[in-house]
Amino acid sequence: MLDIRIEHQFPGRLGAFRLRVEFSASERNLCFFGHSGSGKTLTMQALAGLFIPSSGHISIGKRNVFDSEKNLCLPARERRVGYLSQNYALFPHLTVRENVAFGLLRGLPWFMASRKVLGQVYGLLELFEISHLADQHPARISGGQKQRVGLARALAAGPEVLLLDEPFAALDPLMRRRLRAQVAELLERAGIPAVIITHDPDDVAAFAQSVVVFEDGCAQGCISVGDIPLQRDAENAQLRNLALSLARLEGAAAYRGLFA
Repeated sequence: MLDIRIEHQFPGRLGAFRLRVEFSASERNLCFFGHSGSGKTLTMQALAGLFIPSSGHISIGKRNVFDSEKNLCLPARERRVGYLSQNYALFPHLTVRENVAFGLLRGLPWFMASRKVLGQVYGLLELFEISHLADQHPARISGGQKQRVGLARALAAGPEVLLLDEPFAALDPLMRRRLRAQVAELLERAGIPAVIITHDPDDVAAFAQSVVVFEDGCAQGCISVGDIPLQRDAENAQLRNLALSLARLEGAAAYRGLFA
């Protein structure tokens, strides 16, 4: 699904930050895991075409979207990537259906939408179970509903991969657990590969088939989720902590299963 090798040096008064990322991933659902400031969002922005590294290459599916040696850099609009930021970035003056249709309408007003666009929009509203909110504005709907609208809008253009930047970070724990299960089911139904940024082991356990672990701007290689609990003595502190967390979650699930 993804093949990436990028480097970029950021100067700074308090010390330079160097981004060095290299991995290949063929699994459908991938997590970027690490603490804040470790390079996860920069890497996701590089995939989306919102940040241009100084060197390297990026392939999404079978398409090369960035190659510094070949002077290739596809703009964001041509990468067929859906991107959902932490705050969902909905347009407050547009209704739910207008938000979902925004990329399809290309600046045209809603009343000029073609039959094809209408079919796509209402199909997504049904898929995400928000058809009853079509005429509402973002200020009138809940956080979980905003998330569904953001996901529908991200999928409207038919992306090859969906990028989600800490999609549950702003939610309370109860809402987070409920929406985590709902989003996992919706992504399964939509059949779209996803890359999710997180520093929550529960997100890894719920979504990921493989994980790229970030620490201090460096990420080398992609690890199967099933192999992570074996990495309790790894040199990488983030990988070590994730291994211990997933082992605890697995033990807790097994304990609950005894009384199911």
